[in-house]
Amino acid sequence: MATLLIGATGGIGEALARGWPAAFPGEQHALWLSGRNEDKLGALAAELNATALKADVGYESHVKGLFEGLSAPLDTLVYAAGSAYPEPLAGATAEAVRKVWNANYFGALWVLKYGLPKLAAGGRMYFIGARPELVTVRGFSQYAASKGALSKLLEVSRIEARGRTITLVLPPAVDSPLWVQVGRTPKGAMSPETVAQAIIADRKGAGQAELMVE
Repeated sequence: MATLLIGATGGIGEALARGWPAAFPGEQHALWLSGRNEDKLGALAAELNATALKADVGYESHVKGLFEGLSAPLDTLVYAAGSAYPEPLAGATAEAVRKVWNANYFGALWVLKYGLPKLAAGGRMYFIGARPELVTVRGFSQYAASKGALSKLLEVSRIEARGRTITLVLPPAVDSPLWVQVGRTPKGAMSPETVAQAIIADRKGAGQAELMVE
């Protein structure tokens, strides 16, 4: 199974990287891990006998180069990159807005543009979304808007996917490094491993447009 995990140094991405090969015993694996933190990415890839591919998904050229560097068609792609950087509308800054939209929307757009042609027949793509009712809160206008845009982007992308499955993963709050940007992790946040296991279980099944993680 040829798998690319984007955002592999984040909570969900790392949990997937650690759990993926063991979840599919008996299969030959080609595992690519991508992220921006070169040191952490390299250490994780070395530990898991995977290939590290540094890329900043906010740049189309980086994403294009990422897929040009793959040596085989992909069976599975997981897009686990994301940013929050909450700000009140009155204090919105261009830098924070760009970071949020680059990670949550534009990166996903470039991954669909260059990744779908690399996806094998019957392949699967997973994108981490957000439940609207959980992110409609003060300071999260750009996070909520970018995740809403991602949902619509995937809805239309499924029309162009030609039999390949594109899944929007909808967990509750997840205990991941993303909350460092917020200041605190919500009480009762789900573990990244729980989300990773839900994605793995779905990959073993028939696939679906939305994966609600409980």
